[in-house]
Amino acid sequence: MRDHHPIDVETLLNRVPICDGLEAEELAILARGTSQIVARKNQVIFQRGDHCSGFYVLVCGRVKLAFTSPQGTEKVVQVIKEGQSFCEAMLFMEAPYVFFSQAMADSLLLHVSKRSVLEELGRDHRFVQQMLGGVATGYHQLMLDLESFTLHNGAQRIIRYLLGELEEAGETGESAVIELDIPKGVIASRLNLTQEHFSRILHDLEALRLLEINGRRIVVPSVSALKKYQGL
Repeated sequence: MRDHHPIDVETLLNRVPICDGLEAEELAILARGTSQIVARKNQVIFQRGDHCSGFYVLVCGRVKLAFTSPQGTEKVVQVIKEGQSFCEAMLFMEAPYVFFSQAMADSLLLHVSKRSVLEELGRDHRFVQQMLGGVATGYHQLMLDLESFTLHNGAQRIIRYLLGELEEAGETGESAVIELDIPKGVIASRLNLTQEHFSRILHDLEALRLLEINGRRIVVPSVSALKKYQGL
């Protein structure tokens, strides 16, 4: 993580989609209810069973949201990247968290208090719409995940993930390189696959010359061929 220097909380909040368009005075109100959290790698940010006291914005680093079974098996629900917010939906529930949050790398987060959010919701109908939009986006992604887990095989899930990484990176060429910035085991869990199954599929795709794999560096010789495989 970069050196921890003083940050402009209002500027950072203004970059979060659910805060987009808020006036300076409104951002200042939220900023007054915002605290900074420095989380070292593997540090738990909140536990299953904790009650929501606000939502979070990841300034830098990586954070995962995950479940743990009684047997200790971990299921990653979401990997949070820089600039993303999370736990907005929990603001409107009295139920405790059913998942936990853990830093995957040294991270800096903002915690926006529930009280300041609810006060702003009472003042600004636009903010209400944006908060609802953020919750709806999360629900939509949950439905997409459910579709993928139930209707797509392992290869399709991996290919969709890789294509999503290319899209996020702005790659538009016929060939491309993906540098995986999180461990393969975490990606496998996120895609509802065992790490062994995940690795086996990657090697199968490499044998078909759809991928070239060197550790976390994955070369896609032909994006169109990868999309075409298995009807994607």
